[in-house]
Amino acid sequence: MKTVHAVYEHGVFRPLQGVELPEHTEVEFEPKVISHPQAHANARKEIYSILSERYETGVKDLAARHNEHQP
Repeated sequence: MKTVHAVYEHGVFRPLQGVELPEHTEVEFEPKVISHPQAHANARKEIYSILSERYETGVKDLAARHNEHQP
């Protein structure tokens, strides 16, 4: 059987894709955490921080200056 990826929500493991098992089949598994919701939140905060620095350049029309760096 292939690996089943699931999300734990409201006390239930919810598979992220179809599982080829008959209904009511009892299974046993050992969860392996592959990502943590807080890690995603921290990454988003870092990205938004970087983007906000780029946004506040003080230049009104950056598109007009697009080719200044070209030889």
